Amino acid sequence: MRSKLTPDQVHQYERAGFVHPVDVLDPSEADAFRSRYEAVAALLGGSPKAVQMIQVHRFYHWAWELCTHSAVLDAVESLLGRDILLWSASVFAKIPRDPGYVTMHQDGTYWGLAGGEVTTAWIALTASTRENGCMRLLPGSHRSAILRHADTFDADNLLTRGQQVQAEYDESEVVDLQLLPGQMSLHHVRAIHGSHANTSDRSRIGLAIRYMTPDTKPERPDQGAALVRGNDCFGNWHLHGGPADFGSLERAVRKHQAEAARFVATLTRD
Repeated sequence: MRSKLTPDQVHQYERAGFVHPVDVLDPSEADAFRSRYEAVAALLGGSPKAVQMIQVHRFYHWAWELCTHSAVLDAVESLLGRDILLWSASVFAKIPRDPGYVTMHQDGTYWGLAGGEVTTAWIALTASTRENGCMRLLPGSHRSAILRHADTFDADNLLTRGQQVQAEYDESEVVDLQLLPGQMSLHHVRAIHGSHANTSDRSRIGLAIRYMTPDTKPERPDQGAALVRGNDCFGNWHLHGGPADFGSLERAVRKHQAEAARFVATLTRD
């Protein structure tokens, strides 16, 4: 399996603000990670909302293993260089006929990150298709600055604030980033993207991992990051490692939900 991106893939990312599909896991690996996620989901009532599944790499070993997987980091290194920080990781899951959706937005709107280079790796643990609500992205939109967004806080919106970009664009230019299990897409922090609801009878489960170069600065004092490759010569972040041993999955879930609530409060604070 090829790990590093080809020159053509790097060029596509630079030109369009995304690249896909990138093969990082074989189907059996993807299925194993999905099963370990579903054990957490079962304790949270089936299909927890994305706001409940923020910072999963801090609490679950399967999430840390996926965020630090060599094939994933090799591809990210092709875009960001050797020195890589991991800022956050969230599961976005849609059960069959799930009304959950994501409004078109830019990731960097409320993240509180300044400077540096930031990319999101979206790894499919199930097939991600038009029918079950795959990611949709406007090519070239990363060349814009962060645009004005409106907060909807809609109950079915999977974003923390339900943020929606306030800009006109041609809907016919939006592309569907369909993925097979074990494939991923990479998209720029300013690329405009979103997803529709799941109208199918199949679940759609993916892990969105946010990586950045160490020269990126936090705009809020209470943010940390993990050094997952190379060196940090800037010291802008309080660095942490992988998850502790919480003794049981149930205890890890309780600890995680407390942290998720704190992290969401940070992101939604004006």
